[in-house]
Amino acid sequence: MEGELTTLVGPEGEDWRVPVSELESRQKELASRLSDNGLEAALIQTPVDLYYYAGGRQNGTLLVTAEGESRLFVRRSLSRAKHESGGSDSPHTVESFPRMAAFAEDIACNPAMQFGELPHSFATRFASKVGATQDCTQIVHSQREVKSEWELEMMDEGAEIQMAMFEAVAAVGGEGVPEIELVAAAEAVSRAAGFGGNVQMRRFPLQCDRGVIVSGRAGGIPSFFDSAIGGTGPHPMASMGSGFTKIKANEPVLVDLVHLHRGYVVDTTRMFVAGSLPDVWQERLEDMVAVKEEVVDVLGQGLDCSQAWRQGLALAEELGHGDHLMGMAPDQSRFLGHSVGLQLDESPVVAEGFDRPLPIGGTMAIEPKVVHSNGSIGSEDTWVRDEEGMRPITADGAIPWITEW
Repeated sequence: MEGELTTLVGPEGEDWRVPVSELESRQKELASRLSDNGLEAALIQTPVDLYYYAGGRQNGTLLVTAEGESRLFVRRSLSRAKHESGGSDSPHTVESFPRMAAFAEDIACNPAMQFGELPHSFATRFASKVGATQDCTQIVHSQREVKSEWELEMMDEGAEIQMAMFEAVAAVGGEGVPEIELVAAAEAVSRAAGFGGNVQMRRFPLQCDRGVIVSGRAGGIPSFFDSAIGGTGPHPMASMGSGFTKIKANEPVLVDLVHLHRGYVVDTTRMFVAGSLPDVWQERLEDMVAVKEEVVDVLGQGLDCSQAWRQGLALAEELGHGDHLMGMAPDQSRFLGHSVGLQLDESPVVAEGFDRPLPIGGTMAIEPKVVHSNGSIGSEDTWVRDEEGMRPITADGAIPWITEW
C-alpha cells in the first residue's frame, strides 16, 4: 500500500504533501499557545485543522499537548494518514484509534476541544468520554490568521491558476451565453489544476459555489449567503451564484471566482460586458476601486479592521452608494473584506467589532461592491499584509477592471 501512495502527487508528479517542517512549526506553535492559555492539551478533529496540523484530513483525532507531544489517532485511513504526515519523517506518531475507554485512559489528560466548530452531538458525546470542558477554537483560529512563507507560496501559485480561469471566461463569453456556461469554463480550469471540489466555510449554514457569475438583473438578486452578490443559482437547493440567465448587450456581468490551490483560497472579482458598459456603471466601478484603495491603505498602516470598515463606508456614502453598498436593504452585508486561508470566511473581517489590525502575514480578500435591481458591480483581490504594507496576491492591475466581449 505504501508504494501505491507514492502516486498521490500533483499534475507534474510533484509531492503535494504539506512539508514536514510546516507541520513541526505549527504543532510547536500550538503547544506554546496552549501553555500560554493554561491548557494541558488540545484535540484537533475538524478536517481543515487536521490538514493544517497533521498534513491530511483522514478520519481521526490529533492530540497536541502543551509540553509538545503530538499523536494522531486514526479511524480511517491509517496508511494514508502515515503517508500524508510525512512517513518516517512525521513530527507526530500515527496510530490506530482504540476503543474510547482505552483512548481516554491512554491520553491521560484533560484536553480542550474545538467546541466552536464541531457538530454539537459529536462534541458533547466525545467530550463526555475524555472529560473535555474547555474550548480551543479561538486559539486555533488565531494561529491560522498568520500565514507562513510556504502558505503564501501556495496562494501565489493559486493566483496564477485563477488568472487562467478569467482567461477562460473571456474566451467563451458574449451576448446570449448563459451564466452557467461561463462558470463551467472557469471551473474546468480550476478542477484540472487540482481543485478538490469543496470551498471550506467556517460559519454554519454557509455553503459556497467557487464561481459566481451574474449578469444584469441576476446580479441584484439576494441569497442566503452573507455577501453582496447572491445570484439566482440553477435551482432552489443551489440558490446562489450562476444560473441560466443569458448575457445581454451592455449589461454588467460580475465575475467573482474562487480557486483553492492545495487547500488555500484566492478570491478575485472582475467585470465583463458584451459591448460597452454605460457611463453610470463605469462611475460606480471607479468609486468601488476608490473604496478598495481606502481600505487597503488603512489596513496597510496597521490600523484596526473596524476602522477600515468605517472609513470605507464613509467614502462609499460620500460617493452616494450608502444604500447599495454590499447589497440592498434588507439584505445588505456589513463588511468590505474577509480573511482567507484554508477557509473562505476566516478572521479578522473588515467590519464593525474587529477592533484589531490585520496581522503581519494575514491574508484578506477586499471586495467593495454596489448592488442595484438591474445589476451589480465591484472589484476584489486577495492581499497579504507584510512589513511594508499590503501586497496583492491576486491580479490587482494585471487583469483589467472591465473586459469587453
